[in-house]
Amino acid sequence: MEKFLVWLEEKFMPPMARLAEQRHLKAVRDGVISTLPLIIVGSFFIILAQPPVEALQELVAPYVGDIMIPFRMTVGLMSVYAAYGMGYSLARSYKLDGVSGGVLSLATFLMMNVPLNVDGVLNEAMEAGIEGADPIGFVLPMGNLGGAGMFTAILSMIVAVEIMRFMTVRNFTLTMPEQVPDSVARSFEALFPATVVIVFAWIVRVMLGFDINELMMSIFSPLIEISGNNYFGVMLPVLLVTVLWAAGIHGMSVIGSVMRPAWLVMLDANIEAVADGGAMTFGEGGLPYIAPEPFYQWYVWVGGAGATLALAILLVFSKSAYLKQVGKFSIIPGLFNINEPMIFGAPIVMNPILAIPFILAPVVTTTISYFAVYFGLVSGLTIMAPWTLPAPIGAWMASGGSFAALLLVLINIAVALGIYYPFFKVYEKKMIEEENAEIQEKQKKQATRETVTA
Repeated sequence: MEKFLVWLEEKFMPPMARLAEQRHLKAVRDGVISTLPLIIVGSFFIILAQPPVEALQELVAPYVGDIMIPFRMTVGLMSVYAAYGMGYSLARSYKLDGVSGGVLSLATFLMMNVPLNVDGVLNEAMEAGIEGADPIGFVLPMGNLGGAGMFTAILSMIVAVEIMRFMTVRNFTLTMPEQVPDSVARSFEALFPATVVIVFAWIVRVMLGFDINELMMSIFSPLIEISGNNYFGVMLPVLLVTVLWAAGIHGMSVIGSVMRPAWLVMLDANIEAVADGGAMTFGEGGLPYIAPEPFYQWYVWVGGAGATLALAILLVFSKSAYLKQVGKFSIIPGLFNINEPMIFGAPIVMNPILAIPFILAPVVTTTISYFAVYFGLVSGLTIMAPWTLPAPIGAWMASGGSFAALLLVLINIAVALGIYYPFFKVYEKKMIEEENAEIQEKQKKQATRETVTA
């Protein structure tokens, strides 16, 4: 294991660290994360529209359409918000105006979704005598503005900001006199890039009729299917995150940047299935995906990456003075899924003894959780609950109030305790020996000083 960790540090860690700092991936990460407050709030309206109690379902049934409006305007438009956030972040990384980058990214994304003129359809309905069919003009279909449009939003962000950067570097911009306020000057500086971006998007989507959304979904659909429903696809992010953490790299910063757009597509599809009256369990007539991001958050990362809440509990009762202290300052953050104090305090990073269960425990909890959802023993996940909630509560909320989900979390904690325990005892014994040796060394030095003094 020591040789493996040395290989990780010397060979695997440097390229992964560079990948984590790659500006486009950082822009995707920052832009998507900026939408999470809206996704969290919006997804809770699913619980109101589809409460877990049948009597409440009958009570709210006449009002479901109104209840779902906040969801439609948040989760249903997540790619719109992400397009701006990603464009802002990428532009700022190039030291360009962030607002202009965000606006151009958003405009490019919207240009890829052609509005429909529904007057013709409604006029036919009016002629047929259908009441309430008034012409309303152009509308923008929302089907590709939520999770389904995330990959198009990413591509739009890259195209828009890179065109803006290219033209700015080569001074293809309109420069205003110094007396002009900065906000006005920035708007005019973005005029030429905006012209190129809009014309380019118009030619691609309207004149050529090229559907970017359809292309991007056809490219990424296999990735979504594999990472959402295939056992090995679900397991791969778990292995990568824990291995990177064991080598000292923030695993979720690297893997989350790559996988989060796919996870959001899965979450959006699950939410839509429930909103359309589907069951909360995986399969036909229910949820299309097993493993959107909340699957990992609540069923796998109990206490943080590595399922370390179990280790924090063990450390609190350790006979080693040092490990007991680590347990004391790690247990409270661990309850709220913050485990950096333990990862760097125990430490787990570059520690062959604790790195093994750190990788192994999530592998086992992922396996248990995957098959529990696959066979319908527990509910799937449709709600992005705040990640700092204690895991049982977060799982209960994210699953729409399923007590089976809460029970699964408790089982996974118990399983992780069993996996960590033997490795913890080995490490505890090592630490106690070192502490005793240190105490003896101090006693010897103290005795020597007293002898010299005498």
